Amino acid sequence: MKIHDLITTTQALAELCERLSKSEFITVDTEFMRENTYWPELCLVQIANEKEAAAIDPLADGIDLSPLLELLTENEDVLKVFHAGGQDVEIIVNLTGKTPHPIFDTQIAMMAVSQSEQIGYANLVESWLGITVDKGARFTDWSRRPLTDRQIEYAIGDVTHLSKIFPKILNKLIKTGRGAWLDAEMEKLADTSNYLIDPDQAWRRIRQPGRNPQVLGRLKALAAWREAEAQHKNIPRGRIMRDETLADIASHPPRKQDDLAKVRGLSSAWRDNDIGKRLMKVLEKAEPIDKDEIPEKMKRGAPLGKEGALVADLLKLLLKIRSREIDVAARLLTRAEEMEALAAGVRDLPVLQGWRYEVFGRDALELVEGKLAFAVKRGKLAMTHIDDMQAIMEQPQAAE
Repeated sequence: MKIHDLITTTQALAELCERLSKSEFITVDTEFMRENTYWPELCLVQIANEKEAAAIDPLADGIDLSPLLELLTENEDVLKVFHAGGQDVEIIVNLTGKTPHPIFDTQIAMMAVSQSEQIGYANLVESWLGITVDKGARFTDWSRRPLTDRQIEYAIGDVTHLSKIFPKILNKLIKTGRGAWLDAEMEKLADTSNYLIDPDQAWRRIRQPGRNPQVLGRLKALAAWREAEAQHKNIPRGRIMRDETLADIASHPPRKQDDLAKVRGLSSAWRDNDIGKRLMKVLEKAEPIDKDEIPEKMKRGAPLGKEGALVADLLKLLLKIRSREIDVAARLLTRAEEMEALAAGVRDLPVLQGWRYEVFGRDALELVEGKLAFAVKRGKLAMTHIDDMQAIMEQPQAAE
């Protein structure tokens, strides 16, 4: 594989992207810094196909990333392959308003061909290629220039290894016939709504202090205000105010700005500074939230009384058994909260639809309805239908 020198000009980038545009797939990774900023600062882009690879310096003077961004978001003929690509995709969305498409994530794909959940890149390379990744440059400051040869070599390795691993994973998916399982998961990854932040919806990410419309109205207004402040200053939202502090103010709003000095998590300066004044104005204008915006009350327990939690535990045990039997990550099939909802009588669930129903949901439903039981077969815990239990119990007698 040809490894190019660090690309720092628009012409070199355009020539690279022109060649890569004829590929069936490209592997993509980014290096960025976001510890001190609201918006992640893109510091390096690595890209490869089966024949060539390069690192691109987006901080180089005069470079125009348009050829790269067009390749990633407009070319539907080239599959874009990432590993745990959520943050990489977020950066591209921030730059273009679009996600890379079509897209493939090897971390998600690994859940369909093994029991690995959120496998790290180093472990992925070790398991497929037998190569130990040098992690020495992992926590480097990618915004500093000039970049060292070691940094660039480390960064490019992320896409060169992935370009060898992806075809192997794809072949295994084809053999297992599970490629269709991932279609919905990849479309979620390509949904721009997952990355574009709506300040009016920011409150939903915060642990909600009850369901009081007035409290939630203040929480919504404060969360939107904090988001705007953080974006304007380009600093992490937590630097403005932590979630816990914001929820506390929503529940117990200060009567005057001077009272902000008494709020845990705020400094005494808030009693008379400008940001404190803006916060108080937000509280004054906050209105109770509409009833249709109030989150549904979480169902707790099941209609089976005290036995409900045990039913949920049995479902989780069934999930472990099934994921082991078919060698798939349990998380790809369903989540713990979904099992609890199923035990509580909820039936409008993803696990009871499509391929998930065929693979696991049908058995889960039959277990809840008393049609499925557990048995030990050849020293291993397995599931069996009630109708078959008698035959299993009689097998030792027949052998005698």
